[in-house]
Amino acid sequence: MSDTEAGNGRRSSLHGFWSSKLAFILAVTGSAVGLGNIWKFPYIAGENGGGAFVLIYLLCVFGVGLPIMMSETMLGRRGRRNPVASMALLGEEEGGGSWWAVIGLSGVIAGFLILSFYSVIAGWVLAYVVKSISGVFVAADAASVKTLFGSLAGDWRETAIWHTVFMIITVVVVARGVERGLEQAVTLMVPALVAILLILLGFSAATGEFEMGVRFMFEPDWSKVSGATVLAAMGQAFFTLSVGMGCVMAYGAYLPQETSIPATATAVVCADTLVAILSGLVIFPIVFANGIDPMAGPGLIFEALPLSFGNMPGGVFFGTLFFLLVGFAALTSAISLMEPAVAWWVERFGATRARASTVIGVIIWALGFLSVFSFNLLSDFKFLNGTFMDNFDYVTSNIMLPLGGLLITIFCGWVMSENSVTDELNIGQSTLYRSWRFLTRFVAPVAVVLVFLNAVGWLDWLLAGAATT
Repeated sequence: MSDTEAGNGRRSSLHGFWSSKLAFILAVTGSAVGLGNIWKFPYIAGENGGGAFVLIYLLCVFGVGLPIMMSETMLGRRGRRNPVASMALLGEEEGGGSWWAVIGLSGVIAGFLILSFYSVIAGWVLAYVVKSISGVFVAADAASVKTLFGSLAGDWRETAIWHTVFMIITVVVVARGVERGLEQAVTLMVPALVAILLILLGFSAATGEFEMGVRFMFEPDWSKVSGATVLAAMGQAFFTLSVGMGCVMAYGAYLPQETSIPATATAVVCADTLVAILSGLVIFPIVFANGIDPMAGPGLIFEALPLSFGNMPGGVFFGTLFFLLVGFAALTSAISLMEPAVAWWVERFGATRARASTVIGVIIWALGFLSVFSFNLLSDFKFLNGTFMDNFDYVTSNIMLPLGGLLITIFCGWVMSENSVTDELNIGQSTLYRSWRFLTRFVAPVAVVLVFLNAVGWLDWLLAGAATT
């Protein structure tokens, strides 16, 4: 196909294609599955009514997350370029102007910033794989495990080493290209991640308080459901799918034209949700069996669970498996966060993928030291929302990603012509199309705005102001 066939969605990708629909599903699932699935979803579910929250979450993920994922995939495939160039091109074609490139630019910058601190956390996970193999957690008490994590985060040199190791692995994978790098990595790691989850699920069912864990996650407690619960469900549905940060758009650019966007996006959403639920069924029976606070948040991974694995039969083996699981999840997310920036560099400067990956990787690695130092040398230096890492997290999660998601829904729902949309989605004027269009034009934008206002603390202020008028 010609690169100059404007407006018909049949351009050629400059970076290659996924070899199959399954490869794309595994890639986007790998992008979506991360630390949020493994500890955050189960934790939020238990805190917000268990089964009641899960039901609300499923409604949000299919009513808000899925339409945005379909939209972002569609934009990527129609543009066949990096997110910035694709949105500039599509903006001009659809009569909205090239300024729509801000969607892609925001996503690229967000992924850049997120990976700079995500790599630091992933580095800790790699360190814990090694520590678990070496038997450090065997027969350890709570104080020693807490001290171990404190010494790791507090030692900027050790944290920097593991941050460096993780970034090198990420750069090597991305530098190898779509089929030889991204596809080979996710084809190996995502099935391995699911296999490890299933092994740990069997272990958890046999040695933990499985029934209590199931009740914690799935027994509906409607007394805990409120407006805040719905907002929490919408926020989790939006952020867990990696939409709004350019990853899905970049991956969509490599999607073959004959592949169904609705079918693949639905498969990704289902797979991502399944991993989140399985993670909860793995973690919480172990948590309850060992008398650990299920609301421990990040400390659940680096303090509570190592203590559990260190004091149970087979703990070294299963603890190592668990941290490998988290490591795989972190790496598949990391390569998707880096890909939009690398694709942009290749197209903008005509560089090879190897050179672009190295340059981008080094910049992200260097920026990551601000997050490395946030736990030691610069831990007392706080501004706005806390340390450098706190601010990176706040700006990307609460401002850039919701803004990107909102603009995507507006562009696809209100700017793109119906001919362009139906041509790319290839579902005609069916009920599925009408449902997608309604959700994209009306439901998803309102939901994203509410999540944004709640995240930045403005929603309560606005509601309070409305109540007094």
